[in-house]
Amino acid sequence: MRVMVMVKATPSSEAGTMPSTALMEAMGRFNEELVKAGVMLAGEGLKPSSQGARVRFSGTSRTVLDGPFAETRELVAGFWLWQVRSMDEAIEWVRRCPNPMPEASEIEIRPVFEAEDFGAEFTPELREQEARLRDQLVRG
Repeated sequence: MRVMVMVKATPSSEAGTMPSTALMEAMGRFNEELVKAGVMLAGEGLKPSSQGARVRFSGTSRTVLDGPFAETRELVAGFWLWQVRSMDEAIEWVRRCPNPMPEASEIEIRPVFEAEDFGAEFTPELREQEARLRDQLVRG
């Protein structure tokens, strides 16, 4: 199963405070373990929401909202995409993770939808399109 592992934002990350060398080294060692175990598919840190934007949808209308966004606890400061056997395995990996922030922080783990999760609505034609797009992504 694939999971998205989201490092939640904190006041420090939203202020643009860069991690210490010690934290970057610890996270580098953790990422190395993930890669060696074949778990990590992708992972990146995100810049503060002050450098981002949101697009709000309402029918055919689109409204662009520039950051920063007020609710820090609802923001994501970084992410990993992992391939694990179970949610329990993902939780065990997160338990081993260094605290990614200088203050108390939180990491959220969410399963990624797979093709079989969509049922009959995911028609053979849509499955073929999805497979073609994934193949293009892999080839670059």
